[in-house]
Amino acid sequence: MSILKRLQGTEQQPEHNGGASPSAPDAQRGSSLQARRISAPPTSSGQETYRDLKTRVQNKLLSSLDPAMDITRVADIRRAIQEEFEQILNDENIVLSRPERARLFEQIAAEILGFGPIQPLLEDESITEIMVNGAKNIYVERKGKIQRAPLTFESNDHVMRIIERIVAPLGRRIDESSPYVDARLPDGSRVNAVIPPISLVGPTITIRKFSKNPITIEQIVQYGSISEEAVEFLKACVHARCNIVISGGTGSGKTTLLNVLSSFIPADERIITIENAAELQLRQEHVVTLESRPANIEGRGEVTIRQLVINALRMRPDRIIVGEIRDEAALDMLQAMNTGHEGSMTTAHSNSPRDTVARLEVMTLMAGMDLPVRAIREQISSAIDLVVHQSRMRDGTRKVTYITEVSGMEGEVITMTDVFAFEQQGIENGKIIGRLRPTGLRPRFMEKIESAGIHLPPSIFGIGMGDRRR
Repeated sequence: MSILKRLQGTEQQPEHNGGASPSAPDAQRGSSLQARRISAPPTSSGQETYRDLKTRVQNKLLSSLDPAMDITRVADIRRAIQEEFEQILNDENIVLSRPERARLFEQIAAEILGFGPIQPLLEDESITEIMVNGAKNIYVERKGKIQRAPLTFESNDHVMRIIERIVAPLGRRIDESSPYVDARLPDGSRVNAVIPPISLVGPTITIRKFSKNPITIEQIVQYGSISEEAVEFLKACVHARCNIVISGGTGSGKTTLLNVLSSFIPADERIITIENAAELQLRQEHVVTLESRPANIEGRGEVTIRQLVINALRMRPDRIIVGEIRDEAALDMLQAMNTGHEGSMTTAHSNSPRDTVARLEVMTLMAGMDLPVRAIREQISSAIDLVVHQSRMRDGTRKVTYITEVSGMEGEVITMTDVFAFEQQGIENGKIIGRLRPTGLRPRFMEKIESAGIHLPPSIFGIGMGDRRR
């Protein structure tokens, strides 16, 4: 069955809330639609009439389109939709103003080719996150601040149809037995959906958008997220094959920073990426992308991050990049870092570099291997060279706040040394003023960097800077 045919079937189903569209029975019987003349844009009191018109035209348009057309040719389909749309309005003697005609066409095109009311939000590059809390509440994030969007879905069933449209091409499912799902859009944006009975506000969608053009290191320096000295240091660490964990809270920019750091990996190395929903945007040519998979409806076929990490060791990787470590896969990641797969990177949720190490310890214990705590800490201290911690500040900006070396062990304790730390100088016009500054301490793995033929000037670490630190 073609996608257009499936869309036609779903759009003509009556709403479960008892408010079936007046045109649905007519469309199902194939009878002709009665003409209706609308000579003015809909006001707030005329929204029902406008919605009825949209549903009628949309259903007739879907029934008139060729189900066998190639849906991958978006421009051709859009032209066909435009022609049929104009013909339907003329045949039914429907008069709309030019703005209303354009608005109606765009909404119908979004329903057929895109993702309904949120399609314009997906196309708005100033928006970084879209949050749908049921049919009538849509929020977006711009410049780190959340604001309400003046858009709504028609009903909870309408939200469900959009969720199905997102997850179906990926072979994933969402229903009462599996009421939440992780997915991705064709452009790589990450999607999470939760439906009743888990969600009490109706179906919810959370979309983490990524820019069509990946953010460059020059841009994050320009944004004030990191200093030039820190960038030069991190670039040297990646070239020298140091193992790096990027930590931070939700929405702090961990994946964006991982993308940026991965751009420093030489082009002649084989990279294996492992993610729950593929969202990394690596620019190298020799990249193999692996994605975990949930269990099917019979409860079989699940492929976990841990299984993919183990399998990646058999794929001759130069670097292993795990999108996020959140469970017992931490043990296998540490094993990989300790068995010759240097230069690997991952992200983890935490509040500070010290908390990152503590979380890795807990996640390793989740593997159920009954390992002594000291053995786990020795694995962590020998595997990880650097923790880069990123925070979302109160003004909505994202900044690297710590670059911390995992120095080693002293007794039963893992020792850590801050190489760079964010120094806040004040607040101006609601914006946090500060800079990521070197602490004056050189990391112990400097020999590793120098053996790679990289020689960093002492000024990068704040040594002999004099007045330059002011």
